[in-house]
Amino acid sequence: VQLVESGGGLVQAGGSLRLSCAASGSIFSAYNMGWYRQAPGMQRELVATITNGGITNYADSVKGRFTISRNNAKNTVYLEMSSLKTEDTAVYYCRLTVVLTGGDYWGQGTQVTVSS
Repeated sequence: VQLVESGGGLVQAGGSLRLSCAASGSIFSAYNMGWYRQAPGMQRELVATITNGGITNYADSVKGRFTISRNNAKNTVYLEMSSLKTEDTAVYYCRLTVVLTGGDYWGQGTQVTVSS
């Protein structure tokens, strides 16, 4: 399974970005997906997750500002980010977890930089 993120970039505080993560390869069963981020010198942290059935979960720091969604037909997960803050600056990683096997896959990351 390969995950390819896109949509990162530089944006001013208060602005918006949309991240996409497309999965390809041998995906034959249910899977959960999520977005994580890692700022310089910090540990990787959960941003948002979405189950195979569409149940979502968000970090408190992004609730009300970020929205995770998925298109199962395209094996793609999205992260709509609005009201961005400088503290949202990080490398954002996509993650796919296969429900039955526990298989765990990560994308290469995409940089999001929010300027003041």
